[in-house]
Amino acid sequence: MTDGLEVVVHRSLVEPIMMMGLPRSVALTLWTAIASILFGAHQLWILPVGLVVHALCVAAAKVDPYIFDVFLLAVKTQRRLEP
Repeated sequence: MTDGLEVVVHRSLVEPIMMMGLPRSVALTLWTAIASILFGAHQLWILPVGLVVHALCVAAAKVDPYIFDVFLLAVKTQRRLEP
């Protein structure tokens, strides 16, 4: 390694912002949807389902924290074959 060619990069610049073990946008979207069904429709069964979905998403985020970004990109990409 050559002296003078090092750049210190803070971890917060290269790691996603996590909230409750999930990326922030995923956690907020998931729990906003769960809360709206729970309080709006008075469906108490959604709380255990939400906890299971949250646990599955946390397990997926531990393997790859960018899995949800890749999933959204795959969903948004149009699938068509050009002749």
